[in-house]
Amino acid sequence: MAFGIAADAGAMGGKMETGLLRGTQREIACECWCTSTGKITPLMIKLKDEEGQIQTIRDITVHTQTKKRYAGIPSIEYDCTLVIRDRYIRAWLIFFQTEGRWVLNLR
Repeated sequence: MAFGIAADAGAMGGKMETGLLRGTQREIACECWCTSTGKITPLMIKLKDEEGQIQTIRDITVHTQTKKRYAGIPSIEYDCTLVIRDRYIRAWLIFFQTEGRWVLNLR
């Protein structure tokens, strides 16, 4: 048995370890569409702004969707463009599958 990151990709279903999550993460609520084949598509997110007010973001463009593992936790990373107050912001939406938790990761 080896210790370390992604020492045995076969033991993890062929998925390589991505390592630690970098950048600024913010906890979010996410409304999603789930297809009959299990594909998850984010439709809307809600997050608290600096003043503590809940902001709703509905304008989400998903560019790519990638399955990853952060510290051994399976996740789906969505490379997105969000429109916030008429500004286009590139970010990642990350869904931690085992925890059922979403974060917004700003670049």
